[in-house]
This record gives sequence, structure tokens and C-alpha cells, in this order.
Amino acid sequence: MPANLTPQYLDAEKRYRQAKQPTEKIRALEEMLAQIPKHKGTEKLQADIKRRIAKLKLDLERRPATKRGAGIFVDREGIGQVVLVGGPNVGKSALVRRLTNARPEVGDYPFTTKKPLSGMLEFENVKIQLVDLPPLAPALVEGWVLGIVRNADLILWVVDLGSDDLLEQVETVEQILAQAKILPRGARERVEITEPGQVVKRMLMVANKADLPGATDRFRLLQEHSGGRFPLLMVSALAGTGLDRIAPVIYEALEVLRIYTKPPGKATNFSQPVALPRGSTLLHAAEAVHKDFSAKLKFARVWGAGKFDGQKVHREYLVQEGDVIEFHI
Repeated sequence: MPANLTPQYLDAEKRYRQAKQPTEKIRALEEMLAQIPKHKGTEKLQADIKRRIAKLKLDLERRPATKRGAGIFVDREGIGQVVLVGGPNVGKSALVRRLTNARPEVGDYPFTTKKPLSGMLEFENVKIQLVDLPPLAPALVEGWVLGIVRNADLILWVVDLGSDDLLEQVETVEQILAQAKILPRGARERVEITEPGQVVKRMLMVANKADLPGATDRFRLLQEHSGGRFPLLMVSALAGTGLDRIAPVIYEALEVLRIYTKPPGKATNFSQPVALPRGSTLLHAAEAVHKDFSAKLKFARVWGAGKFDGQKVHREYLVQEGDVIEFHI
């Protein structure tokens, strides 16, 4: 059976032959593997590409460790920082373009993203920071990438429903996070830290490229693999389907709530909410509004669901989503 290699494959093969560095060769080989037609006539060629990738990665792992990418950070904005992680060419940058004001480079080849790029996702009257990161691939992950992931509020894991190797890619990312001592957790899930250096991070999964053939079947496989641990959305950045569900799910996964403040005798400003972690008290809210409020606070009145309008509350009162609070100092 003839191989019928595509122009995209031949272009990647050309870059592989011209590459000087092992990382460049691996990226080109990864693209060749992604672009090669999957049928019996290319089985030996696929196996050869995988063998070359494995050898190059092993050579990289055997090299002496070097300090790479130190000092790269992303300043926080909005009510929470959400980092997009995933394997090569899963569509992270395309999602950021569709959901925010950011304009990352988007390409049909792996490893387009080389630096972090953030944009703001609007949800009702708040903004959430989305950070596009380089892909997570064995032997190619810069230390600063995992550092940003460790410091984020939420991991948005993007997977490719167009890939026949979907579960293999998922397991690869799982291994990279585990090696970095990053422990994902879903909603209402408790994850225990068992050794020094581990961090627990809230996570949700976005299955991209729902417009491609076979996506529904692969989504079912993904559901079975994840076992319902994380919120799981099926979307298409290209077609735009399912994107409207992402912001509310992110907001819920961040485990925050919004309150509003009003000066005594004046109207409430609903355009400027104060975001707080769930479980926050009135005292926490006072500290978030102004550093002096907590020390000078005499009492507060609250308007909200299930309360008398203007009900007087104590410092340990647990604030609720949508509460309007009038501080008296």
C-alpha cells in the first residue's frame, strides 16, 4: 500500500533534516508523526519515527542537568489565574484567541507557543486571567513552565479529540505533572500531600476539536479514563461550539464568590465586585476591601438571599455569593 505522504508531512521531514539541535529534531519528528496518514502502508514508518523520537529523548535525559528558563513569571490579574496545559498541537492557543483579548500565534504544527501569553476572560462582571503555556512533552518541558503551573489557581487541561493517540497523550501529561509533584484535584475531591514539595491544584479538562471525525467516540474514552474526577467539556475552538460553557465552569472551579459593598446611605456599585475564596468571613471581606477596615470595623449590615434587608452581622459571619455588605467603622 503506498504511503501517500501529505505536503505537511514532507515539510516537517524537511525541517527534521535541517535541524541542528535535538529539541528541534524531536519537534519535527512529533509533527511528522502527527501528519503521517495512519494505515497499514505507513506502519513501519510510524514505528521508525517513534523509535527516533524515543532515542533523542533518552539522549536528552542522559545529558547533565542545566538551569533553564529561570525567572519567568506571569503577573496576576483578575479574580484568578488559570493556566492552559496539554500536549503539542492540542489547540490551547486557539482557545485563548477565541476566549480572550490575547492574540497568541496559532499554527497547525506542534510547539508554536514558546513563551507565556495571558489574556482576560470575561464572565459576567469579573475577569479571569488565562495563561497560554508551551506544551508539556517529555524532555522538552522548561522548568519555568512547571513553575507557573505550580503557582496558578487552576489548571485548564486541553486535550485533542482529533488524535488517535488521545489516551497516550493524556497519560504523558499525567506523568509530567506527577514528576513535577503537581497533584490535580477535581471539584469536591480531597487530595492528600504525602511528600515534601507536592502541591495540590484544582483542575478541569477541555476536550478540543469536537468538530473532527471520531471526536464523540474519543470523548467517551476520555470520560471513562478520567472517571468523572474533573469537570470535562467538549468544545471546538475552530467552530466555536461549546465555548460559552467554559467561563461559568472556570468560575465554579476557582471556588470563589463575589460580594458587593455600599457606603451607608448610598447605592450599591454592582460593577465592581470583590472576589473572595469560599468560606471567607466578614472579617476577610473587610481586609480585602481595605487594610484598615478589619481593625476599625464596628459592625456590618448585609443584604442577600435568605436574609432580612440590612441584617446586622458579626465578624465571623460567612459571606455568601452576591451579598451586599455595608461596613460601619
